[in-house]
Amino acid sequence: MCCSNEEHAGMEAEKLTAADLEVIKGMHFFDPHIHMVSRTTDDYQAMADAGVVAVIEPAFWLGQPRTGVDSFRDYYSSLIGWERFRASQFGIKHYCTIGLNSREANNEKLAEQVMEILPLFVYKEGVVGVGEIGFDDQTPAEEKYYRLQLELAKEAHLPVQIHTPHRDKKKGTQRSMDIAIEQGLDPYSVIVDHNNEETVKEVLDRGFWAAFTIYPFTKMGNERMVEMVKQYGTERIMINSAADWGISDPLAVPKTAALMKIRGIEIKDIELVCYRNAITAFGQSGQILESDFQEVKNIDQSKKFQGNTVLRGGQAPRINKGSLIIS
Repeated sequence: MCCSNEEHAGMEAEKLTAADLEVIKGMHFFDPHIHMVSRTTDDYQAMADAGVVAVIEPAFWLGQPRTGVDSFRDYYSSLIGWERFRASQFGIKHYCTIGLNSREANNEKLAEQVMEILPLFVYKEGVVGVGEIGFDDQTPAEEKYYRLQLELAKEAHLPVQIHTPHRDKKKGTQRSMDIAIEQGLDPYSVIVDHNNEETVKEVLDRGFWAAFTIYPFTKMGNERMVEMVKQYGTERIMINSAADWGISDPLAVPKTAALMKIRGIEIKDIELVCYRNAITAFGQSGQILESDFQEVKNIDQSKKFQGNTVLRGGQAPRINKGSLIIS
């Protein structure tokens, strides 16, 4: 039986057991919020083995404040460049959302400079939204740059990916939706992320997309997520892992799918929550085609991106992943 997400709290992806893989055999998964810049190539391989075919990586902070606009420029470039390439070397299609995160919006001098370069990135290939943006401490500066980025999303005809705050989440979620409507966005183009039991009903009632993050010890456990689907159904609901530098699990989506199947949720509903709804929501960017997922399956790990490969020192791709010996 698939373990709960609390039992998979390590930094590395814990492989699914053979029994878990059998439960989800033949299923495909789309993780629409995962910070792959913080993950290893072993994580990519484990995700591919578990059926993850596509991911979206939202721009966010790096664990400590950045000190100059060039660090943002390099980070955004990595999301549309190297990370996209690295994912393809494991058969996973990589997309991203680009934005100024709420934490660093409070450094207004730097935030102004970041706003100047954002238009250079949001129109790039593979960028499927403006995000993740919204509130952290719910300060006036956060609101200012949230509104400005909502306007940018409108101009670029891109969906918006909202980060809801960890503290005073219900108020922050309501405020995020209120402002999006004030700025003239269609709720159907806005994905409200990190929902829980106290926010989901209003998000759905107001016509927004409700995303849930399956994250150890906080946000949403996968057993609770099963109950969410049983109570609210599958319309405009999706799940993600948000796997980052902290204690998180990049296999949260397939693990939750396995648990849903074991708990009696129908395959068609699992597919919507764990795959198709993400395509529908972020596909409003015009950038997502399911045929693209298959194209990256023709893996050649000797390929190079700007002179670099995922291999080091004459390495060959590891074939026997189950071996204790790493030759």
